[in-house]
Amino acid sequence: MTMDPAHDTISGEQADQRDVQKNNLADDNFAGLGSDSQPHQEPRRVNNDPRANTRQKGNQVRRDRRDVHGWVVLDKPIGMTSTQAVAVLKRLFNAKRAGHAGTLDPLASGGLPIALGEATKTVPFVMDGRKRYQFTVCWGEERDTDDIEGRVTATSDQRPTREAILALLPRFTGVIEQIPPRYSAIKIQGERAYDLARDGEIVELAARPVEIHHLTLVNQPDNDHAVFEAECGKGTYVRALARDMGRILGTYGHICALRRTLVGPFGENDMIPLDQLEALCDRAASGEGSLADALMPVETALDDIPALAVTRADAARLHRGQAVLLRGRDAPTSSGTVYVTMAGRLLALAEVGNGEIIPKRVFNLTGLTASSGRNERN
Repeated sequence: MTMDPAHDTISGEQADQRDVQKNNLADDNFAGLGSDSQPHQEPRRVNNDPRANTRQKGNQVRRDRRDVHGWVVLDKPIGMTSTQAVAVLKRLFNAKRAGHAGTLDPLASGGLPIALGEATKTVPFVMDGRKRYQFTVCWGEERDTDDIEGRVTATSDQRPTREAILALLPRFTGVIEQIPPRYSAIKIQGERAYDLARDGEIVELAARPVEIHHLTLVNQPDNDHAVFEAECGKGTYVRALARDMGRILGTYGHICALRRTLVGPFGENDMIPLDQLEALCDRAASGEGSLADALMPVETALDDIPALAVTRADAARLHRGQAVLLRGRDAPTSSGTVYVTMAGRLLALAEVGNGEIIPKRVFNLTGLTASSGRNERN
Protein backbone atom coordinates (compact mmCIF):
# COMPACT_ATOMS: atom_id res chain seq x y z
CA MET A 1 0.00 0.00 0.00
CA THR A 2 2.17 2.79 -1.25
CA MET A 3 1.63 6.47 -0.85
CA ASP A 4 4.27 7.19 -3.46
CA PRO A 5 3.51 9.25 -6.57
CA ALA A 6 2.04 7.52 -9.59
CA HIS A 7 4.67 6.40 -12.04
CA ASP A 8 2.38 6.20 -15.07
CA THR A 9 0.73 9.61 -14.70
CA ILE A 10 0.77 11.59 -17.92
CA SER A 11 3.12 14.57 -17.73
CA GLY A 12 2.12 17.91 -19.18
CA GLU A 13 5.65 19.13 -19.93
CA GLN A 14 5.79 18.19 -23.61
CA ALA A 15 2.26 19.38 -24.15
CA ASP A 16 3.16 22.65 -22.48
CA GLN A 17 6.03 23.21 -24.90
CA ARG A 18 3.69 22.61 -27.82
CA ASP A 19 1.21 25.04 -26.29
CA VAL A 20 3.79 27.81 -25.99
CA GLN A 21 5.15 27.25 -29.49
CA LYS A 22 1.95 26.68 -31.44
CA ASN A 23 -0.89 28.49 -29.69
CA ASN A 24 -1.68 31.44 -31.90
CA LEU A 25 -4.73 33.22 -30.58
CA ALA A 26 -8.05 32.58 -32.31
CA ASP A 27 -11.43 33.63 -30.94
CA ASP A 28 -13.12 30.40 -31.89
CA ASN A 29 -10.39 28.33 -30.23
CA PHE A 30 -10.35 30.01 -26.82
CA ALA A 31 -13.63 31.24 -25.38
CA GLY A 32 -13.43 34.71 -23.89
CA LEU A 33 -10.27 35.86 -25.69
CA GLY A 34 -10.54 38.16 -28.64
CA SER A 35 -11.23 41.73 -29.66
CA ASP A 36 -12.24 44.00 -26.79
CA SER A 37 -15.17 45.17 -28.89
CA GLN A 38 -16.59 41.66 -29.15
CA PRO A 39 -18.91 40.27 -26.45
CA HIS A 40 -17.88 37.14 -24.56
CA GLN A 41 -18.95 34.07 -26.52
CA GLU A 42 -19.76 30.78 -24.85
CA PRO A 43 -17.89 27.75 -26.19
CA ARG A 44 -19.71 25.54 -28.63
CA ARG A 45 -22.07 23.05 -27.06
CA VAL A 46 -20.42 19.67 -26.66
CA ASN A 47 -22.28 16.44 -27.28
CA ASN A 48 -22.42 14.79 -23.87
CA ASP A 49 -22.88 11.32 -25.29
CA PRO A 50 -19.40 9.75 -25.32
CA ARG A 51 -20.68 7.07 -27.66
CA ALA A 52 -21.91 9.47 -30.33
CA ASN A 53 -18.87 9.78 -32.60
CA THR A 54 -17.68 6.52 -34.09
CA ARG A 55 -15.58 5.39 -37.01
CA GLN A 56 -15.91 2.20 -38.99
CA LYS A 57 -12.71 0.26 -39.61
CA GLY A 58 -13.24 -3.08 -41.25
CA ASN A 59 -15.83 -4.86 -39.14
CA GLN A 60 -14.94 -2.91 -35.99
CA VAL A 61 -16.48 0.34 -34.77
CA ARG A 62 -14.04 2.66 -33.02
CA ARG A 63 -15.11 5.75 -31.12
CA ASP A 64 -13.18 8.96 -31.69
CA ARG A 65 -11.50 10.18 -28.54
CA ARG A 66 -12.54 13.65 -27.44
CA ASP A 67 -11.24 16.52 -25.36
CA VAL A 68 -12.37 16.20 -21.75
CA HIS A 69 -10.87 18.44 -19.06
CA GLY A 70 -11.24 18.13 -15.31
CA TRP A 71 -10.85 15.91 -12.27
CA VAL A 72 -12.79 12.85 -11.24
CA VAL A 73 -12.13 11.55 -7.74
CA LEU A 74 -12.95 7.88 -7.98
CA ASP A 75 -13.88 5.99 -4.83
CA LYS A 76 -11.74 3.10 -5.97
CA PRO A 77 -13.05 -0.33 -5.04
CA ILE A 78 -10.85 -3.01 -3.50
CA GLY A 79 -9.30 -5.28 -6.12
CA MET A 80 -8.81 -2.69 -8.86
CA THR A 81 -5.37 -1.32 -9.70
CA SER A 82 -4.85 2.40 -10.21
CA THR A 83 -3.89 1.79 -13.84
CA GLN A 84 -7.10 -0.16 -14.43
CA ALA A 85 -9.12 2.64 -12.86
CA VAL A 86 -7.60 5.20 -15.22
CA ALA A 87 -8.38 2.98 -18.21
CA VAL A 88 -12.00 2.57 -17.10
CA LEU A 89 -12.55 6.31 -16.69
CA LYS A 90 -10.81 7.06 -19.95
CA ARG A 91 -13.25 4.67 -21.63
CA LEU A 92 -16.33 6.03 -19.84
CA PHE A 93 -15.51 9.61 -20.84
CA ASN A 94 -14.00 8.59 -24.19
CA ALA A 95 -11.18 10.96 -23.24
CA LYS A 96 -7.96 11.54 -25.14
CA ARG A 97 -5.73 11.87 -22.07
CA ALA A 98 -5.92 10.65 -18.49
CA GLY A 99 -3.65 9.98 -15.55
CA HIS A 100 -3.87 9.57 -11.78
CA ALA A 101 -2.32 11.55 -8.95
CA GLY A 102 -0.88 8.89 -6.67
CA THR A 103 -1.00 5.11 -6.79
CA LEU A 104 -3.52 3.32 -4.61
CA ASP A 105 -2.86 -0.41 -4.25
CA PRO A 106 -5.48 -3.01 -5.26
CA LEU A 107 -6.00 -3.96 -1.60
CA ALA A 108 -6.91 -0.34 -0.74
CA SER A 109 -10.12 1.56 -1.34
CA GLY A 110 -10.90 5.26 -1.38
CA GLY A 111 -9.85 8.41 -3.16
CA LEU A 112 -8.01 8.08 -6.45
CA PRO A 113 -7.93 11.48 -8.19
CA ILE A 114 -7.93 11.00 -11.95
CA ALA A 115 -6.99 13.89 -14.21
CA LEU A 116 -8.54 14.15 -17.66
CA GLY A 117 -7.18 16.26 -20.48
CA GLU A 118 -5.64 19.55 -19.39
CA ALA A 119 -6.00 18.57 -15.74
CA THR A 120 -3.00 16.30 -16.24
CA LYS A 121 -0.87 19.46 -16.17
CA THR A 122 -1.90 20.04 -12.54
CA VAL A 123 -1.15 16.51 -11.28
CA PRO A 124 2.08 17.46 -9.42
CA PHE A 125 0.17 19.90 -7.22
CA VAL A 126 -2.13 17.11 -6.01
CA MET A 127 0.67 14.61 -5.56
CA ASP A 128 2.60 17.03 -3.38
CA GLY A 129 -0.38 17.54 -1.07
CA ARG A 130 -1.20 15.74 2.15
CA LYS A 131 -2.81 12.29 2.21
CA ARG A 132 -5.03 10.86 4.90
CA TYR A 133 -5.51 7.14 5.44
CA GLN A 134 -7.50 4.96 7.77
CA PHE A 135 -5.90 1.56 8.17
CA THR A 136 -6.15 -1.58 10.26
CA VAL A 137 -3.08 -3.36 11.60
CA CYS A 138 -3.19 -7.07 12.35
CA TRP A 139 -0.79 -7.92 15.19
CA GLY A 140 1.23 -11.09 15.57
CA GLU A 141 2.41 -11.62 12.00
CA GLU A 142 4.94 -9.94 9.77
CA ARG A 143 4.68 -10.53 6.03
CA ASP A 144 7.13 -9.99 3.21
CA THR A 145 4.86 -7.44 1.54
CA ASP A 146 3.86 -5.85 4.87
CA ASP A 147 0.21 -6.40 3.99
CA ILE A 148 -2.31 -9.22 4.05
CA GLU A 149 -1.38 -10.48 0.57
CA GLY A 150 2.19 -11.41 1.49
CA ARG A 151 3.89 -14.49 2.86
CA VAL A 152 4.22 -14.80 6.65
CA THR A 153 7.86 -14.34 7.66
CA ALA A 154 7.62 -14.03 11.46
CA THR A 155 5.03 -14.58 14.19
CA SER A 156 4.55 -13.63 17.84
CA ASP A 157 2.08 -14.45 20.60
CA GLN A 158 2.52 -11.02 22.16
CA ARG A 159 -0.24 -8.40 21.74
CA PRO A 160 0.16 -4.70 22.54
CA THR A 161 -2.06 -2.98 25.08
CA ARG A 162 -3.92 0.21 24.29
CA GLU A 163 -1.64 2.10 26.66
CA ALA A 164 1.48 0.81 24.90
CA ILE A 165 0.11 1.82 21.49
CA LEU A 166 -0.80 5.33 22.64
CA ALA A 167 2.62 5.80 24.21
CA LEU A 168 4.27 4.80 20.93
CA LEU A 169 2.43 7.18 18.58
CA PRO A 170 4.55 10.29 19.28
CA ARG A 171 7.61 8.42 18.00
CA PHE A 172 5.92 8.15 14.60
CA THR A 173 4.76 11.76 14.39
CA GLY A 174 6.68 14.55 12.69
CA VAL A 175 9.67 13.99 10.43
CA ILE A 176 10.89 10.41 10.87
CA GLU A 177 13.28 8.06 9.10
CA GLN A 178 11.43 5.27 7.31
CA ILE A 179 12.71 2.24 5.39
CA PRO A 180 10.30 1.59 2.50
CA PRO A 181 8.86 -1.92 2.05
CA ARG A 182 10.82 -4.33 -0.12
CA TYR A 183 7.74 -4.62 -2.31
CA SER A 184 7.62 -1.00 -3.40
CA ALA A 185 7.99 0.91 -6.65
CA ILE A 186 11.32 2.45 -5.66
CA LYS A 187 14.00 1.91 -8.31
CA ILE A 188 17.28 0.15 -7.55
CA GLN A 189 19.75 0.52 -10.42
CA GLY A 190 16.87 0.99 -12.82
CA GLU A 191 14.76 -1.91 -11.53
CA ARG A 192 11.64 -1.68 -9.39
CA ALA A 193 12.16 -3.02 -5.89
CA TYR A 194 9.03 -5.19 -6.12
CA ASP A 195 10.28 -6.82 -9.33
CA LEU A 196 13.58 -7.71 -7.67
CA ALA A 197 11.79 -9.04 -4.58
CA ARG A 198 9.47 -11.20 -6.68
CA ASP A 199 12.53 -12.66 -8.43
CA GLY A 200 13.88 -13.72 -5.06
CA GLU A 201 16.64 -11.14 -4.84
CA ILE A 202 17.54 -9.57 -1.50
CA VAL A 203 16.33 -5.98 -1.55
CA GLU A 204 18.03 -3.48 0.75
CA LEU A 205 16.46 -0.04 0.79
CA ALA A 206 17.91 2.94 2.61
CA ALA A 207 15.93 4.86 5.19
CA ARG A 208 14.62 8.20 4.08
CA PRO A 209 12.86 11.09 5.81
CA VAL A 210 9.07 11.30 5.62
CA GLU A 211 6.64 13.55 7.47
CA ILE A 212 3.64 12.27 9.40
CA HIS A 213 1.46 15.17 10.50
CA HIS A 214 -1.00 13.18 12.60
CA LEU A 215 -1.21 9.56 13.73
CA THR A 216 -4.07 8.51 16.00
CA LEU A 217 -5.52 5.29 17.35
CA VAL A 218 -9.14 5.19 16.22
CA ASN A 219 -10.28 1.86 17.61
CA GLN A 220 -9.05 -1.42 19.06
CA PRO A 221 -11.83 -3.90 18.27
CA ASP A 222 -9.94 -6.86 19.75
CA ASN A 223 -6.47 -7.89 20.88
CA ASP A 224 -5.40 -8.83 17.34
CA HIS A 225 -6.35 -5.60 15.55
CA ALA A 226 -5.99 -1.85 15.87
CA VAL A 227 -7.45 0.86 13.62
CA PHE A 228 -5.41 4.01 12.97
CA GLU A 229 -5.72 7.25 11.05
CA ALA A 230 -2.64 8.90 9.55
CA GLU A 231 -2.21 12.18 7.75
CA CYS A 232 1.13 12.36 6.06
CA GLY A 233 3.25 13.87 3.34
CA LYS A 234 4.54 12.61 0.04
CA GLY A 235 6.49 9.34 0.02
CA THR A 236 5.19 7.85 3.28
CA TYR A 237 4.37 4.14 3.37
CA VAL A 238 1.54 2.98 5.64
CA ARG A 239 2.79 -0.59 5.36
CA ALA A 240 6.12 0.46 6.83
CA LEU A 241 4.28 2.13 9.72
CA ALA A 242 2.51 -1.13 10.56
CA ARG A 243 5.75 -3.11 10.29
CA ASP A 244 7.79 -0.74 12.44
CA MET A 245 5.13 -0.24 15.11
CA GLY A 246 4.75 -3.99 15.47
CA ARG A 247 8.48 -4.51 15.98
CA ILE A 248 8.80 -1.76 18.59
CA LEU A 249 5.75 -3.04 20.47
CA GLY A 250 7.41 -6.44 20.88
CA THR A 251 5.26 -8.22 18.34
CA TYR A 252 4.81 -8.06 14.57
CA GLY A 253 2.25 -6.32 12.39
CA HIS A 254 0.95 -5.95 8.87
CA ILE A 255 -1.83 -4.02 7.12
CA CYS A 256 -5.08 -5.89 6.66
CA ALA A 257 -7.31 -2.97 5.56
CA LEU A 258 -6.60 0.46 4.08
CA ARG A 259 -8.74 3.35 2.87
CA ARG A 260 -7.55 6.71 1.56
CA THR A 261 -9.81 9.57 2.63
CA LEU A 262 -7.85 12.64 1.50
CA VAL A 263 -5.51 13.46 -1.38
CA GLY A 264 -4.44 17.08 -1.59
CA PRO A 265 -7.63 19.16 -2.00
CA PHE A 266 -9.84 16.12 -2.60
CA GLY A 267 -11.75 14.62 0.32
CA GLU A 268 -14.44 12.00 0.80
CA ASN A 269 -17.22 14.39 -0.26
CA ASP A 270 -15.59 14.59 -3.68
CA MET A 271 -15.42 10.83 -4.27
CA ILE A 272 -17.70 9.08 -6.75
CA PRO A 273 -18.20 5.29 -6.70
CA LEU A 274 -17.61 3.50 -9.97
CA ASP A 275 -21.20 2.26 -10.25
CA GLN A 276 -22.48 5.84 -10.03
CA LEU A 277 -20.13 6.92 -12.80
CA GLU A 278 -21.28 4.06 -15.00
CA ALA A 279 -24.92 4.94 -14.31
CA LEU A 280 -24.23 8.59 -15.17
CA CYS A 281 -22.61 7.49 -18.44
CA ASP A 282 -25.70 5.48 -19.34
CA ARG A 283 -27.97 8.46 -18.59
CA ALA A 284 -25.76 10.76 -20.66
CA ALA A 285 -25.92 8.33 -23.57
CA SER A 286 -29.72 8.50 -23.48
CA GLY A 287 -29.76 12.29 -23.20
CA GLU A 288 -30.91 12.36 -19.58
CA GLY A 289 -27.75 13.76 -18.03
CA SER A 290 -24.25 15.01 -18.63
CA LEU A 291 -20.89 13.55 -17.78
CA ALA A 292 -19.83 17.12 -17.02
CA ASP A 293 -21.67 16.68 -13.72
CA ALA A 294 -19.02 14.17 -12.62
CA LEU A 295 -16.11 16.50 -13.40
CA MET A 296 -14.44 18.90 -11.01
CA PRO A 297 -12.75 21.96 -12.56
CA VAL A 298 -9.11 21.75 -13.55
CA GLU A 299 -8.24 24.55 -11.13
CA THR A 300 -9.52 22.56 -8.13
CA ALA A 301 -6.01 21.11 -7.91
CA LEU A 302 -4.63 24.61 -7.49
CA ASP A 303 -6.45 25.51 -4.27
CA ASP A 304 -3.22 26.44 -2.46
CA ILE A 305 -1.91 28.65 -5.27
CA PRO A 306 -2.80 32.36 -5.55
CA ALA A 307 -5.03 33.34 -8.45
CA LEU A 308 -4.25 36.34 -10.62
CA ALA A 309 -6.84 37.93 -12.90
CA VAL A 310 -5.64 39.67 -16.06
CA THR A 311 -7.18 41.75 -18.81
CA ARG A 312 -8.27 40.39 -22.15
CA ALA A 313 -5.24 41.88 -23.88
CA ASP A 314 -2.80 40.41 -21.36
CA ALA A 315 -4.59 37.06 -21.57
CA ALA A 316 -4.04 37.04 -25.33
CA ARG A 317 -0.29 37.49 -24.85
CA LEU A 318 -0.06 34.81 -22.17
CA HIS A 319 -2.04 32.40 -24.30
CA ARG A 320 0.56 32.81 -27.03
CA GLY A 321 3.30 32.01 -24.52
CA GLN A 322 4.48 35.61 -24.21
CA ALA A 323 5.37 37.32 -20.93
CA VAL A 324 3.29 40.23 -19.61
CA LEU A 325 4.73 43.28 -17.85
CA LEU A 326 3.11 44.19 -14.52
CA ARG A 327 2.11 47.83 -14.33
CA GLY A 328 0.25 50.16 -12.04
CA ARG A 329 -0.60 50.29 -8.39
CA ASP A 330 -2.66 47.09 -8.57
CA ALA A 331 0.24 44.99 -9.83
CA PRO A 332 1.06 42.16 -7.39
CA THR A 333 4.18 42.72 -5.31
CA SER A 334 4.68 39.05 -4.43
CA SER A 335 6.57 36.53 -6.53
CA GLY A 336 6.21 32.83 -7.22
CA THR A 337 3.71 30.52 -8.88
CA VAL A 338 0.19 31.77 -9.65
CA TYR A 339 -2.65 30.55 -11.77
CA VAL A 340 -3.94 33.13 -14.18
CA THR A 341 -7.58 33.71 -15.04
CA MET A 342 -9.48 35.97 -17.38
CA ALA A 343 -13.18 36.58 -16.73
CA GLY A 344 -13.13 33.66 -14.29
CA ARG A 345 -11.72 31.23 -16.82
CA LEU A 346 -8.45 29.37 -16.17
CA LEU A 347 -5.77 30.47 -18.61
CA ALA A 348 -2.29 29.45 -17.43
CA LEU A 349 0.11 28.56 -14.67
CA ALA A 350 2.75 31.26 -14.48
CA GLU A 351 5.66 32.63 -12.50
CA VAL A 352 5.55 36.18 -11.20
CA GLY A 353 8.86 37.93 -10.70
CA ASN A 354 10.97 40.86 -11.82
CA GLY A 355 7.87 42.78 -12.84
CA GLU A 356 6.63 40.11 -15.25
CA ILE A 357 4.13 37.30 -15.55
CA ILE A 358 5.87 34.44 -17.35
CA PRO A 359 3.55 31.63 -18.55
CA LYS A 360 4.76 28.11 -17.77
CA ARG A 361 1.75 25.97 -18.63
CA VAL A 362 -1.00 27.19 -20.89
CA PHE A 363 -4.44 25.56 -20.73
CA ASN A 364 -6.68 24.91 -23.72
CA LEU A 365 -10.10 24.09 -22.28
CA THR A 366 -12.01 23.56 -25.50
CA GLY A 367 -14.22 20.50 -25.08
CA LEU A 368 -16.14 18.96 -22.21
CA THR A 369 -15.45 20.66 -18.87
CA ALA A 370 -17.03 20.63 -15.42
CA SER A 371 -20.61 21.86 -15.20
CA SER A 372 -21.09 25.21 -13.53
CA GLY A 373 -22.51 23.56 -10.42
CA ARG A 374 -19.22 21.75 -9.75
CA ASN A 375 -17.34 25.03 -9.47
CA GLU A 376 -18.54 25.33 -5.88
CA ARG A 377 -16.93 22.90 -3.49
CA ASN A 378 -19.15 20.77 -1.28
